[in-house]
Amino acid sequence: MQGLILINKPQDMTSFDVVAVVRKTLNIKKIGHAGTLDPNAEGLLIILVDKATKALPFLALNRKTYLAQLRFGIKTNTGDIWGDVIDRDESLNIDESKIDRVLKSFLGITKQTPPKVSAISIKGKRLYEYARANIDVEIPEREIEIFNIEKIAYEEGVLTFKVECSSGTYIRSLCEDIAIKLDTLGTMQALTRTSIGQYQIEDAIDITTLRNGDYRLLPVIDAIELDKVEVENVVDVKNGKTLNLKHTSDEILITHQNELIAVYHYREEDGLYHCVRGLW
Repeated sequence: MQGLILINKPQDMTSFDVVAVVRKTLNIKKIGHAGTLDPNAEGLLIILVDKATKALPFLALNRKTYLAQLRFGIKTNTGDIWGDVIDRDESLNIDESKIDRVLKSFLGITKQTPPKVSAISIKGKRLYEYARANIDVEIPEREIEIFNIEKIAYEEGVLTFKVECSSGTYIRSLCEDIAIKLDTLGTMQALTRTSIGQYQIEDAIDITTLRNGDYRLLPVIDAIELDKVEVENVVDVKNGKTLNLKHTSDEILITHQNELIAVYHYREEDGLYHCVRGLW
């Protein structure tokens, strides 16, 4: 048994909690997920079952789509409404006519500073560990890409927007940055992940359905966009032997009868393909 399960994670449940439920339901120890969702966020979480965990680095899951709510007028120490309020803008004079223009200004490749409570590691410690200890640390900016962003609604100081972005984009930071460009303060009020790569939340199941055993395993091979090369001699591949193939791609997926076998990478120095990772 291996593959992907699409879960609609509820609020107030960690991604690890979902993994634990899947592990217990399927009675399989080797379970992972493709991209953490904060406990207060909800939406699509892709679960990897058994051997599918080996393929995680090669899955085409870089693009993610979120539906977010941004509350103007307050700033918190976590970047969302579940943190402590550290500043307020009582005037809350938002020029609604500028919202669309400000959102579009984030399109493309840009730099972003992750939240202080993120899980990014600096000098061997997570940022949230520094935050809990009230230790200030310089947080380096990270390159992100916004593919699409649009206003859904604006009412009573709350902006609802949809954003399609690269993996590693922090919506909490994006909310704060949007507020700054609108000359005010802001913090994330709600977050739902609606897609990861080709996978949509409409195709996900809830936790109750999962516990009842009513789930579907999706083939991992469909999530890998590498060129696929079918081989007959599986033994050589599983032994990690180099392959002399007439192919043009630097990285290829070796398959046998439509089953994942390994990922190989081309080396110019010897003109051969070398095993990067076994997937069997």
